[in-house]
Amino acid sequence: MPRLKQVRSPLPRDTGRAIVISASSLLRILAAFIVLAMPLQARAATDIALWHAMSGELGRQLEKLAADFNASESDYRIVPAYKGNYTETVTAAIFAFRSRSQPAIVQVNEVATATMTAAKGAIYPVFTMMRDMNEPFSLGDYLPAVSGYYTDAAGNLLSFPFNSSTPILYYNKTMFRDAGLDPETPPKTWPELGLAAKRMRERGAVCGFTTSWPSWIHIENFSAFHNLPLATRTNGFAGLDAELTINNPVVVQHIAQLAEWQKDKVFDYGGRGQSAEPRFQKGECGIFIGSSATRADIKANSKFDIGYGMMPYWPDVKNAPQNSIIGGATLWVLRDRPRAEYKGVARFFAYLSQPGVQAAWHQNTGYLPITRAAFELTRAQGFYERNPGSAISFEEITLHQPTENSKGIRLGSFVLIRGAIEDELEQAFTGQKGAQAALDAAVERGNKLLRQFERASPDR
Repeated sequence: MPRLKQVRSPLPRDTGRAIVISASSLLRILAAFIVLAMPLQARAATDIALWHAMSGELGRQLEKLAADFNASESDYRIVPAYKGNYTETVTAAIFAFRSRSQPAIVQVNEVATATMTAAKGAIYPVFTMMRDMNEPFSLGDYLPAVSGYYTDAAGNLLSFPFNSSTPILYYNKTMFRDAGLDPETPPKTWPELGLAAKRMRERGAVCGFTTSWPSWIHIENFSAFHNLPLATRTNGFAGLDAELTINNPVVVQHIAQLAEWQKDKVFDYGGRGQSAEPRFQKGECGIFIGSSATRADIKANSKFDIGYGMMPYWPDVKNAPQNSIIGGATLWVLRDRPRAEYKGVARFFAYLSQPGVQAAWHQNTGYLPITRAAFELTRAQGFYERNPGSAISFEEITLHQPTENSKGIRLGSFVLIRGAIEDELEQAFTGQKGAQAALDAAVERGNKLLRQFERASPDR
């Protein structure tokens, strides 16, 4: 029987052991990977809902702001959601709160501040939240004319200033030249504005000047700029029992002058909201007073050189000009969300306060910077030099330290009150009522709304 040859394995003798060792090593590597991955999974970013009222380009800028924050942050993610205009957004938040599906953050326009403040069980004051979340926060970093609108009687910040604007003056330099006016010198007072507007009318202008937002400009900001109270009780900051005082002699004289100018189209009323703005863009009216936040839109749609100036004032009024007040909106934090979300909200607000972030928001949207540091950075970057007129709003709102009359307004149901005021202004501009009668009626109607709000408030 032939002897069998021993066949030598082509594999080394310790191959089996090597395979076992390799498998064991692989298992250890996989186990280590799983251990390392577990904390990452546990720390998945917490989503934070932000309901807002910004559409179009402003909406895109807000989306970019949120995306930039999210890219800088691994623990929290801001999720913006457009909910319609301001009224629709607040209404949606109220209904959501009732069903316990409210967002952590909601954007609310400035005139609804008193309404939000009264809903104490629903809001988480910003100063309290920042303290509770151990996030560094100093009210002194923010512009008093902006932050002051959203503080309580003790000076504590209730909501976070976000998109703030103020009225400024725009004028058509071409029409100024044609009328023999200095195109580099905007009118500073109402008498100067009246003369300039009359001169342009004489040279064939359809109208001398027009304005947007009638109550915001001719009542609310007019009062602040002339250091006049809009209402008792520190414009409502000191209590719900405030009453309107807009039928005072200075405001009556101003509205009477506008009504007189209306007869010859030196002033031509252009409607509520922003409806008058296109008349300036088309070259019908030589001067326009409107929101500083529409500057980019006006520049893009006007085919002439534009000049800029502060709001005019009556030179015979003591302490004028004072400072203008803001419009726009703020970010309110709602109660009954998980603590992790509030930590993220506090982190987001701290991020929004950074000079670089604020400067970019200011430059890209036309809204005011909420901190002086953001303004100084914008100036250092040469933005104001490259964009004449873009610093006017900041200079106007910081012209003087705000007084009790120029800090802002804290009146309940002010959206409805503003509507009543504009009803009566239209009566005056069309000659159906005298200025005194119109403003008396506005005060009567407005005070009725204030009393209704007071009775409905839990703190009355």
